[in-house]
Amino acid sequence: MKKRLFLSAGVLALCAVAASALAQDNKFRIGLILPMTGQQATTGRQIEAAVRLYMAQNGDTVAGKKIELILKDDTSIPDVTKRLAQELVVNDKVNVLAGFGITPSALATAPIATQSKTPLVVMAAATSSITQASPYVVRTSFTLAQAAVAMGDWAPKNGIKKVVTLVSDYGPGIDAEKYFKERFILSGGQVSESLRVPMRNPDFAPFLQKVRDLKPDALFVFVPSGAGAAVMKQFLERGMDKAGIKLIGTGDVTDDDQLNDMGNGALGVVTSHHYSAAHPSALNKKFVDAFAKANKGLRPNFMAVGGYDGMRVIYEALRATKGQGGGDALLAAMKGQIFESPRGPMFIDAQTRDVVQNIYLRKVEKKDGQLYNVEFDVIKDVKDPGKSQ
Repeated sequence: MKKRLFLSAGVLALCAVAASALAQDNKFRIGLILPMTGQQATTGRQIEAAVRLYMAQNGDTVAGKKIELILKDDTSIPDVTKRLAQELVVNDKVNVLAGFGITPSALATAPIATQSKTPLVVMAAATSSITQASPYVVRTSFTLAQAAVAMGDWAPKNGIKKVVTLVSDYGPGIDAEKYFKERFILSGGQVSESLRVPMRNPDFAPFLQKVRDLKPDALFVFVPSGAGAAVMKQFLERGMDKAGIKLIGTGDVTDDDQLNDMGNGALGVVTSHHYSAAHPSALNKKFVDAFAKANKGLRPNFMAVGGYDGMRVIYEALRATKGQGGGDALLAAMKGQIFESPRGPMFIDAQTRDVVQNIYLRKVEKKDGQLYNVEFDVIKDVKDPGKSQ
């Protein structure tokens, strides 16, 4: 315990030195921590590409400060995330921490943000509780509760009365299960079984076989970005679609990054989410085209838009503070930002520091020979239900 207290005091002392050094520094450093390798590597690839696109479009000097991006790969291991964040704050004197591919990584870093008064912009992780882990956390991604509640409302109104839920066994999955079930049951639906798949080395086969035996109207799925293709493949291999079981879920399962690889078996899958590459706005079309051009034809997904908008929030905060002031001033300038995103209108709730945005219902359809999540309904200005109770 003494050793831990000593280390914390040491970090704080070093942070104070770092802060005073910053006053004479003409650089504004963003420590971007992402999973560039490992299971969540697609998340890192998408967010980094979007961050670099935003900088290419908006320049690397804001309010007289030169923006310096320091990218670190945490391989989605929370202990690594925490160590990298500490090094970025103490050694690299970053002004903002950003990225955070999974919830455990964001939660592991929150105390460092609090101690050093460094704004922490969550561009990916989606468990409701993250923004409550530190007063310095600001989120530009989404919460699973936002997406799951919309599907819990839609399903029973559209002939789906009996559902099995299948989620990855960690924070976002548990949120998705909880908020979908609550709303689905409230609307007269029945959840016959709730299945949780281990995060490490997931094998969906035995779980899907159980679902097939239970014969629900639909299977509600949440898996992290990048795992949707495996679920879809095994769902189709087991002939679950032919057995009359619909696949529904949050938008992670029909991730734009992987959708074309899933094949025609994905057609008709309905999901609820905050972003689709097919979102019909001029701003989104421009974003999708620029992203593809800069990344060898890659289609941006919901992780990319979290990174892109995260950079906007950082840039506008720096502009509003005229390049002066530390973490508290930047944080104050991040709160309450309202703007049009490629996803549609959104704002950062000044009280919760969480994103408020539209949630869309989408169906996988073929357009110009490619698969897209085509929006057919919208729930406007959705706050995180995890904080409204």
